[in-house]
Amino acid sequence: MSSPVATHWIDITPGFAGYLALPPAGRGPGLLLWPEIFGINPHIQAVAEQYALDGFVVLVPDVFWRDAPRVELGYEGADRDQALGLMRRYEEALARADINAALQALRARAEVQGKVGSLGYCMGGRLAYLTAATTNVDAAVAYYGGGIQNLLALAGDVHCPLQLHYAEIDDSIPLTAVQSVRQGLPQADLHLYNGARHGFNCWARAAYHAPSAALAHGRSLAFLAHTLAGA
Repeated sequence: MSSPVATHWIDITPGFAGYLALPPAGRGPGLLLWPEIFGINPHIQAVAEQYALDGFVVLVPDVFWRDAPRVELGYEGADRDQALGLMRRYEEALARADINAALQALRARAEVQGKVGSLGYCMGGRLAYLTAATTNVDAAVAYYGGGIQNLLALAGDVHCPLQLHYAEIDDSIPLTAVQSVRQGLPQADLHLYNGARHGFNCWARAAYHAPSAALAHGRSLAFLAHTLAGA
């Protein structure tokens, strides 16, 4: 049986593309999905389709379009090294430009009805937070957003509902950083997952932790349904 989710690539701006996943109804609230450092690989495409099945019009911006358009990387070895290099070259000014362009493109789509949210994982979690702090997006969700603790000067610019998911065991985001975020963003709906590691939501990674992933996805859906769909 064919999937009820229709997917295809669209142009956001010349040279800057995105992976679009439409819900079975063909329309719904919009959701910007920001990927990890591994590009729009099969896992992130599946996540886009998962949220499309939940009723959202999902757009995944191809953030590494300047250096490696439509790159799809794995999680170990040379692929991981390439991903880290791409992340280091992806400066905040470039991210802000991509955020604004992608949000404008998604809001302009005829399939988007009502509000638009932003959701991301790892580097994408930081981009979801930046979206909340620098645009008029209606809600944002960040999973183990690397570097949010270093961007708390922007906390006062966050005027939309914000949900944050962190792993208890995370070499790149220690619990001291999570505590800093908790203190700097007291309005955020912050969740810490005991026994989980960085990347716990990704079923293609060794760090995958199904109980935490299921709980976080349920919380994310409830949050987005309330803030974007008025449920």
